[in-house]
Amino acid sequence: MTTIRRKDRDLIVQALSAGVVPRVGLQHIQVGRSREVGALVRDIDRIADSGSAVRFVIGEYGAGKTFFLNLVRLIALERKCVTVHTDLAPDRRLHATGGQARGLYAEAVRNMATRTKPEGGALPSIVERFVTECLREAEDTTSPVERVIDRRLAPLLDMLGGHDFSTVIKAYWRGHEEGDDTLKSASLRWLRAEYPTKTEARQAVQVRSIIDDANIYDTFKLLSAFVRIAGYSGLLVVFDEMVNLYKLQSSQARNQNYEQLLRILNDVLQGNVEGLGFVFGGTPEFLLDSRRGLYSYQALQSRLAENSFATEGRIDMSGPVLRLQSLSPEDLLVLLSNIRSVFALGDATANLVPDEALTAFMDHCSKRIGEAYFRTPRNTIKAFVQFLSVLQQNPGTRWQDLIGGVAPEQDEPDELDADDELVDLRL
Repeated sequence: MTTIRRKDRDLIVQALSAGVVPRVGLQHIQVGRSREVGALVRDIDRIADSGSAVRFVIGEYGAGKTFFLNLVRLIALERKCVTVHTDLAPDRRLHATGGQARGLYAEAVRNMATRTKPEGGALPSIVERFVTECLREAEDTTSPVERVIDRRLAPLLDMLGGHDFSTVIKAYWRGHEEGDDTLKSASLRWLRAEYPTKTEARQAVQVRSIIDDANIYDTFKLLSAFVRIAGYSGLLVVFDEMVNLYKLQSSQARNQNYEQLLRILNDVLQGNVEGLGFVFGGTPEFLLDSRRGLYSYQALQSRLAENSFATEGRIDMSGPVLRLQSLSPEDLLVLLSNIRSVFALGDATANLVPDEALTAFMDHCSKRIGEAYFRTPRNTIKAFVQFLSVLQQNPGTRWQDLIGGVAPEQDEPDELDADDELVDLRL
């Protein structure tokens, strides 16, 4: 393993000890799952080549969805895509009339990331990059800046909401030229869907519309076109915890959200969008339940049905549904070894425990909670990190004396939280 920065080590250990997926340093702990990643890499390459893609990443609680989605985002960033992501929640969903869809969009755009700003908050830098490129072109061609901007944004005018979107971008440019930070801020607020009424938006940026519940999907299409104009490869939208749609009590609300998913699926499968991809993370119940899940909506069931020939261990990763398999004991052993190496900053001579401690730890976990220790390994990993932390902070302590005191608990699906899911850390 390569040398690990102390800052990254601390962030990884802090996340794992709390039972959550780390936001940085995933490459230091990933193992396995090459075919699944390969399928998503092909999707990202297709997005970068002016295509589109949609995936439903399906796995049990503890099967690795959160880690996998984070990994996919990082791969997209490396291929010069822009990413936006968030978790669905009771107050954030795809379709609504009370602001929940606007809330989903706003949270996703706040998390907008690029390769140089992987932690989010990249919207201002993307708009600034576009304006700077327009200024440079205007200087090189001795053309008026506004004419250059109009020419570059012309493709947006053919899209729903494109005129107002372009007007807001031009308002940002005027704020840039005039040193008017208030106008620049107002433009970014509009792009982040932070104006609750059209009146406020008209007063601030001179447009008659806002991004609201009715048009978030169309706005994502506008964003994908804009980021490509700004010099990026495309836009990847990642939504986790789709099970929150399954949990909606109102069948009408569920069906309206499923209709939105159907619209996205149809657009992608028919090639009606360019440079845009969606990845949705959910549980098998969210997909398969014929009463409340996606399979309760006939049009979605027919499009998401599995390949009937993919049986007896055969796989097909060309369809929109990608199922994540559970972690194997062998993968968990490699993962524990990687975590041990993270503690040692990549220096094998500084490992806190020998190889036999890893197998002894796994045996202990197996006796405590059975095979669930590798199928839903969040608490197992959490306990291992705490085990190493004690050894690191108490020199002279024997690892053999500690293992008997470690009591990892089995995860219960109903207790898992979307943001706290530490699962199958595999690549």
